[in-house]
Amino acid sequence: MSLIYVADLRGNAVSVIDPTTDTVVSTIPVGRFPEGVAVSPDGAHAYVTNDADSTVSVIDTATNTVTALIPVGRFPNPVAFAPNGAHAYVGRFVSPGIGGVDVIDTATNTVTATVQVGNQPFGIAVTPDGTHAYVACFVGSSVSVIDTATNTVTATISSPSARTPAGITIAPDGAHAYTANFNSNNVSVIDTATNTITTTIPVGSGPEGIAISPDGTHVYVADANANTVSVIDTATNTVTATIAVGAGPVGVLVDPAGTTAYVSNSGANTVSVIDTATNTVTATVPVGNTPFGLAEATVPPAVTALDPTHGPEAGGGTITISGTHLSGAQAVDFDATPATDVTVVNDFTVTATIPAHTDGTVDVTVTTPAGTSPTDQYTYDEPAPTVTALNPTHGFASGGTSVTIIGTDLLGATAVTFGTTPATSFTVNDDTSITATAPAGTGTVDVTVTTPAGTSATSPADLYTYDPDTTNLTAHPIVASVTPPGPPDIFLDLSATLTDTVTGQPVPGQTITFTVLTRTVCTAVTDSTGTATCHGRVAFVEAVRARQYTATFAGTPTLAPATDTAPLIVIHH
Repeated sequence: MSLIYVADLRGNAVSVIDPTTDTVVSTIPVGRFPEGVAVSPDGAHAYVTNDADSTVSVIDTATNTVTALIPVGRFPNPVAFAPNGAHAYVGRFVSPGIGGVDVIDTATNTVTATVQVGNQPFGIAVTPDGTHAYVACFVGSSVSVIDTATNTVTATISSPSARTPAGITIAPDGAHAYTANFNSNNVSVIDTATNTITTTIPVGSGPEGIAISPDGTHVYVADANANTVSVIDTATNTVTATIAVGAGPVGVLVDPAGTTAYVSNSGANTVSVIDTATNTVTATVPVGNTPFGLAEATVPPAVTALDPTHGPEAGGGTITISGTHLSGAQAVDFDATPATDVTVVNDFTVTATIPAHTDGTVDVTVTTPAGTSPTDQYTYDEPAPTVTALNPTHGFASGGTSVTIIGTDLLGATAVTFGTTPATSFTVNDDTSITATAPAGTGTVDVTVTTPAGTSATSPADLYTYDPDTTNLTAHPIVASVTPPGPPDIFLDLSATLTDTVTGQPVPGQTITFTVLTRTVCTAVTDSTGTATCHGRVAFVEAVRARQYTATFAGTPTLAPATDTAPLIVIHH
């Protein structure tokens, strides 16, 4: 966000204006008779010159509190920063007829040099490359040019037609400087290559404050005695508009966008807000007593907390972003994906609707006209997996079938389960496919996948049916010898072997029923070799007539039924 800092000369304070609402949001006590104010290039600090205390108050723009007090020379007035922020330059009184500029090391907040300049410096501007500082010396009716590398004056610029320069500004390209000459009622145009005045431009009475637009096309001059602002077209060096403002305008500032100018009206205790597109006053902001210097802090936003810090890939919820300097938020981004419904609650809170995004951690940033915040992080949770299809959907009860599981968010799977039984093995192919080996089982079961995000919900799409294993039953031929005419009954030793044809293994523990014609002769349970053997009695006549017997396995949920017949040979001798 941006904040406008206004030095209230007789209020011994600095008024802080929020340009988004054109209201004073803070009043900061400083020293006596604060006159000049400048903001560091990084927007972190405002330096305020206290004329009656011979000090500079250092304001932390993040908290709007004074964090340091720098002793300087007597009657400090104008202040300006080097473009790199390493030094601040403060104009002040040295001795009768002699002015000075104190050079402050901003890393230590100490004065490291004093440069003698013309009498009573009223304004300071530093060239965009930082190599020179131009000092408007009011009583000396001159401009002193300081070489910032050596802290020496290398040129003095003056003209009888440019009396009492009260303010100075430099074009963005550094080619020209412009001074507001209070008692000449004009503006001087200085060629910085030759340090000569190339022309003067008539303006309103008592020009004092002066500022140039960021594109260098217009200069705005506060005419203190005329209660107006003169607008100069720098291409023609002519006044193209005159804007009525409050009483005693002494300071003027143009915002970095070039869309708004601010004018401190010392006699009205107000700041006029000017729309530079229409050259009209759009707001008048009451401030402290006798507003003088103006400066704008363009402070990038900072994010300190997110609530919530994680959520689903689908987005859609509301996130509350806490931080500082969030007013004027234009965008909230989750990596490169913009949030919607961005709402500025106040300077410390923004809400937005979370956009959809793939799972993972993303950087959340807030962008205002002052810049983009350092990142904070939001995590899109990996959703629980889903199973949408199986191929095949059934297999033998003994297990071992290779099943392809199709779904979503399958990466990171830690378990695959058929009913309640873990898969014999599984391989995660990608986020949408797993190959699993079915364990042994019966019936129809749900196949589920578990990841750190949870277990897939069951549905008809994940049903897997166990088919009984096919079996083979082999009945063994039997020969019975009898002596004529033969007994009424004979005893038979019958046997059959049961094999699981899926596994190729004999099947123990299963009941085999032996019959001759329709008569059950006996039943037996298969042993470890899959063979069932039993001894039973059958009528001699039936045995002769049947000539075979039948072995039958009725089946189980895991084994298919099977039957076989074998010859029953009766030999007479």
